[in-house]
Amino acid sequence: ENLLESIEEMLIGFDVGTGATKKIMLAIEDEIKYQNVNDPKLVKQIIIDKIFIYYIQDSILDNDLNIRKGETNVILVSGANGVGKTTTIAKLAKLMLDKKLSVCLIAGDTFRAGAVEQLDIWAQRLQIQCFKPKNTGQDPASVIYEGIKWAAENKIDVVLCDTSGRLQNKVNLMNELKKIDNVIKKFIPTQPCESLLVLDATTGQSGIIQAKAFNEVTKLTGIILTKMDSTSKGGIILAIKDNFKIPVKFIGLGETYNDLQPFDIENFVMGLTQGFGE
Repeated sequence: ENLLESIEEMLIGFDVGTGATKKIMLAIEDEIKYQNVNDPKLVKQIIIDKIFIYYIQDSILDNDLNIRKGETNVILVSGANGVGKTTTIAKLAKLMLDKKLSVCLIAGDTFRAGAVEQLDIWAQRLQIQCFKPKNTGQDPASVIYEGIKWAAENKIDVVLCDTSGRLQNKVNLMNELKKIDNVIKKFIPTQPCESLLVLDATTGQSGIIQAKAFNEVTKLTGIILTKMDSTSKGGIILAIKDNFKIPVKFIGLGETYNDLQPFDIENFVMGLTQGFGE
């Protein structure tokens, strides 16, 4: 009982959430009883197996972005303030360039001072086009519409759209994001091919509230979890999968281009259980 209690505390402490923790714990308890296990090292293997199975469930593990050659692929990137959204967009652009795809950025964050300049600096470093507002305070949806129109005319493979950092309780900003999503669909009905939410791994359970709100406005296709180089174990990954069945596609481990890596469930689970049963 003490062992099971410590496992549960570990999962809760790593932001897995009560709902996901209860389901994982039931699976672990059933397996321990079935195999009559009391060796902590064997228990650790059961924990790893059950978390792995829990994350996969009925889904197919696929971290690839839904990019189709010969089309203008629009990736909408959203998230709260301070999560590393603009830097993440630059990393995604580098990833696409490495795959020999043409890329452009659209500075749809017209709300935060310096956001357009920040994105433009990244574009200059990557030697790609950054589509910017023509006027100060221009409606973000119109900026993104004009940018996508330019990208389509110039046969750009991937368009990465930055948006203003917003909290889920800011109704006007969430409505603005919905308007952007609708504008993209109006111009190209099959787009955005990806709607990615950037989340801070240290956010904890408030990340669930963020994911719910953003998913209601623009149907999310994936999560990018940043700041995984901090003390956080990123258990929010399991909680989000439990609530919304949205996969984590990438994790950010630092500030350089190479620090954006495809999410590896095996490495994640091993990190989550590191030190347990040793």
